[in-house]
Amino acid sequence: MIAHQIIILLFIGYIIYTIDLKREYFPVPVVLVLTGIGLSFIPFFDSLHISKDIIFNVFLPALLFTSAYQFPLKQLKEYAGIIAALSTLGLMATALLLGFGIYLVSAPFLDLTMTASFLLAAILIPTDPVSVTAILKQSTGEEEIADVVEAESMVNDGTSIVIFTILLSMYETGNGFSLGKFVIDFLLVSIGGIAIGFVLGWLLCKVIHLTHHRTYQVMLSIIIAYGGFYIAEAVGVSGVLATVVAGITLAFEFEKVIKDNHMKESLDGFWDIIIPTVLSVLFLMIGIQAAEYLAFPHWWLAVIIFILSIVARFIVLGGFIYTVPAWKNEFTNDFSATSLLTWAGIKGTMSIALLLWLEGTVSEGDALIISLAFAAVLLSLVLQSIGIYPLTKFLNKKRA
Repeated sequence: MIAHQIIILLFIGYIIYTIDLKREYFPVPVVLVLTGIGLSFIPFFDSLHISKDIIFNVFLPALLFTSAYQFPLKQLKEYAGIIAALSTLGLMATALLLGFGIYLVSAPFLDLTMTASFLLAAILIPTDPVSVTAILKQSTGEEEIADVVEAESMVNDGTSIVIFTILLSMYETGNGFSLGKFVIDFLLVSIGGIAIGFVLGWLLCKVIHLTHHRTYQVMLSIIIAYGGFYIAEAVGVSGVLATVVAGITLAFEFEKVIKDNHMKESLDGFWDIIIPTVLSVLFLMIGIQAAEYLAFPHWWLAVIIFILSIVARFIVLGGFIYTVPAWKNEFTNDFSATSLLTWAGIKGTMSIALLLWLEGTVSEGDALIISLAFAAVLLSLVLQSIGIYPLTKFLNKKRA
């Protein structure tokens, strides 16, 4: 039954990718999620459920590895400082602002504890650029903004997981927050993931030259993409960072060895097929899963939380861009850059994985947190994806 359902989802995804000719107005992932919500009313799909383990173990390594090894190194080197800052200190500051905001706005109406509010914030801070980066490049002509958004989303997934797991432990045990423990855990998990990713990426760069058979080179990339993730998670460090660093290490190898361009072409040929396949199934299943949580009476609060997530990100981004001269000079227009970086910070795959992780641990009485998270993520995915194109056009006219 599951095999039949997956094949049908793939066929639906193929149709949507084929007929969606106006992606600048309505990106494919949005169509897939809304279609998935519609499919949830068909009994045939009742038994189809997506879990945190499926997202982490099946979908995420492929998405992360492909984004990492295909990312342009020139831009990565140029914007390394702001990317690293936004993905670590920026993400923590956003979580802090958003957590306090959620606690304050919900207090008069719902009994959300401070820990629950910060846990909800941790679910909503990772970003997923889906197809908005292509829209930014086409409509603004300023590729630096799209590159920062894409690179930030690769790295901040690892940070968000660390923040989430610490807050989840506090939520389950009732223990207070320890800054020292948080910093130590964050450094161990992050440095460990980076180290494993670098070692595996270096090994891939050496071993991949032992054969010129393109099929075997693709096989090696699959082993590293998934093997690095699994090894890192098994030893208790960041699988996300391990996979991203392995992909970036491979990108450096491609830049260094020009004669092996055919190798990158082979990998692109494989992964460029895998990614839309993965995204089709993933976002359709997210839509199917979300439907059961969206019928709840507190949509007004979900809307407020979504707005707060935009405001918190804008404040943090503005603080970084306006206060650091080197980063301020990176963009031709400070307000425009801050606005686009804020709006392009869409919640997506990682947020869904984290809330499904929470789903497996909270009691039935705490299911409202899941519904609020699902609703806020859905609002982000739909409204920000649809709005990115008109926003870029509006800001371009204003600057002109």
